[in-house]
Amino acid sequence: MKVLVINCGSSSLKYQLIDMSNEESLAQGLVERIGINGSILTQKVEGKDKYEVETPLKDHQDAIELVLKSLVDEKHGIIKSMDEISAVGHRVVHGGEKYASSVVLDETVIKNLDEFTKLAPLHNPPNIIGINACKALMPKTPMVAVFDTAFHQTMPEKAFMYPLPYELYTEDHIRRYGFHGTSHKYVAGEIAKWINKDVKELKTITCHIGNGVSVTAVEGGKSVDTTMGFTPLDGIIMGSRSGSIDPAIVTYLIKEKGYSIDEVNDTLNKKSGILGISGVGTDFRDIRSAVENDNNHRALLAMDIFGYQIRKQIGAYAAVMGGVDAIVFTAGIGEHAPEIRSRALINMEFLGIEVDLEKNESHNIGDGMEISKETSKVKVVVIPTNEELMIAKETLELVQK
Repeated sequence: MKVLVINCGSSSLKYQLIDMSNEESLAQGLVERIGINGSILTQKVEGKDKYEVETPLKDHQDAIELVLKSLVDEKHGIIKSMDEISAVGHRVVHGGEKYASSVVLDETVIKNLDEFTKLAPLHNPPNIIGINACKALMPKTPMVAVFDTAFHQTMPEKAFMYPLPYELYTEDHIRRYGFHGTSHKYVAGEIAKWINKDVKELKTITCHIGNGVSVTAVEGGKSVDTTMGFTPLDGIIMGSRSGSIDPAIVTYLIKEKGYSIDEVNDTLNKKSGILGISGVGTDFRDIRSAVENDNNHRALLAMDIFGYQIRKQIGAYAAVMGGVDAIVFTAGIGEHAPEIRSRALINMEFLGIEVDLEKNESHNIGDGMEISKETSKVKVVVIPTNEELMIAKETLELVQK
């Protein structure tokens, strides 16, 4: 059975075709600049040269049509016909409180997704556009929505409620939702395999550290707390997002600095975080270069804040769960920035965390790389995330049912 995984952004579309008989990725690609001049598809099929197509794409339906055409292309594709695609799994960012697990898509579900748009105005609309485009082109192919928020629906009330007037929760659904759920669920399962234990027996802290950052406490295979909240702006410092700040800063910027609501939103989401502190950018390779080559104080400060905040969260979640058995680092920075991992784990021996600094410096991650010492009571492992495979697995499970 072959599952096509679709992840739609506002002007982009990532996709991957996975053979679920052996969980092998047959093809993966990216469509960029949808609805913008210079639209381009880039596809990689194992054993073949990279395939690029530049052609105008007015919307996501055009983009998905090009994806399907590229997958069946006689020279550059991997399948002979679209009939070989047994199901499509769609990444959907927000499922609200209604969806605590993945769901087969029908008109009722799509209508509900529209209602959640106010909770994720930047993410859900392109997700829905991609779903509708796929349904138009593949009307007989079963489709599944896999939600970023679903994994975190196991959080207890004491973890997800904000201390605001209660009616803001009952009437407006303002609460902590959490995101990156497929990534956290995937690596929590992988670390259990790594140390040969049932995930239900483990207390794990999973650190998804990319341009977006979230840390999750996973107890018995279930999310019990996570750093991202009502939106993906909450929590730890990120590429251009501020993470958690004193909410009175918002009113200060409006009253004292004359910011509009849109300007505040733009500042917190696009001009803050690593970018705002360092003044260098959001790409961690540039931050590292600024520190190593230019002795840039602000870039070094951004690194220090980043590591410090992750370390605080690890300590907090160890307290929440009454201990920790394993810590996982994943996603772009988590997998490739040893200087952040070392900052996040320094002086944590009191929690049973002992890091092997030499192992930590290795870039040979493979399917996973342990960076804790043999004497460490807590296993610390770097595991590459695979959200697409997680989406494909959940799609397969639902379709087979």
